[in-house]
Amino acid sequence: MAKIFLVIKMKIKKYLKPSLMGVAVGIVNGVFGAGGGMIAVPLLKQNGLDQKSAHANAVAVILPITVISAVLYLVKGTVAFADSISFIPTGVIGSVVATFVLQKFSNKLLQKIFAIFMIYAGIRLLIK
Repeated sequence: MAKIFLVIKMKIKKYLKPSLMGVAVGIVNGVFGAGGGMIAVPLLKQNGLDQKSAHANAVAVILPITVISAVLYLVKGTVAFADSISFIPTGVIGSVVATFVLQKFSNKLLQKIFAIFMIYAGIRLLIK
């Protein structure tokens, strides 16, 4: 019986942490608009992924979350599609370019670029 409880406890631990991380990423992404990646990358690294894998997986995680948030904001009338449409084609181009560029960076360089971007974003938010 104790063995069954131990197995159940291990299963809960295995799935609880990623589930809680997903909720946190979804909340941040929905509230701040794609800011979920800023916490997804460190959380994914904490779960053992290297820098490049963490960035790539963060994008994969953020895509469906962002789509759902966008649809809900559109349905609620918070977002006018016309205001966003001009960013979509160039955003797609940028994401394709970034996918190829990411492979060229070392994990260390990517980590430094990410850290600089986070510091810049934080300072910018504090100033404005």
